[in-house]
Amino acid sequence: MISQGILAVETRGPGLYEFTVRVETFVAQAGIAAGLLTLFVRHTSCSLLIQENADPDVQADLDAFFRRLVPSADDPEMDYLVHRSEGPDDMPAHIKAALTPVSLSVPVMEGRLMLGTWQGIYLFEHRARPHRREVVLHLAG
Repeated sequence: MISQGILAVETRGPGLYEFTVRVETFVAQAGIAAGLLTLFVRHTSCSLLIQENADPDVQADLDAFFRRLVPSADDPEMDYLVHRSEGPDDMPAHIKAALTPVSLSVPVMEGRLMLGTWQGIYLFEHRARPHRREVVLHLAG
């Protein structure tokens, strides 16, 4: 049995956006007791993460780390970048997406995601302006 869907995640700029509850709802409605859920984001300047969802400082620190690791293209250290057609955050967003996953796999048992106690599913937005991101869900059991 297979269930598929697409979730839209609205972002307001850089950062991590949790959508675990929406994924849990999809899995519950699919009626598949055991299987594997694959999530895939259909964009080249954001990514997906499974990360701690108890302390918001974790998300803030991850975002701050990646901003330091890959600064904006208008930072003097990034003057080697050529691709700037959509602004100074464009190529750095592609680099961050290349360093982080665009797909995830989560086991499903007894009709539930087998995430750990403090794990949540996040879209990691790397662009400065708001976006509507699409995440494809594929549950095979």
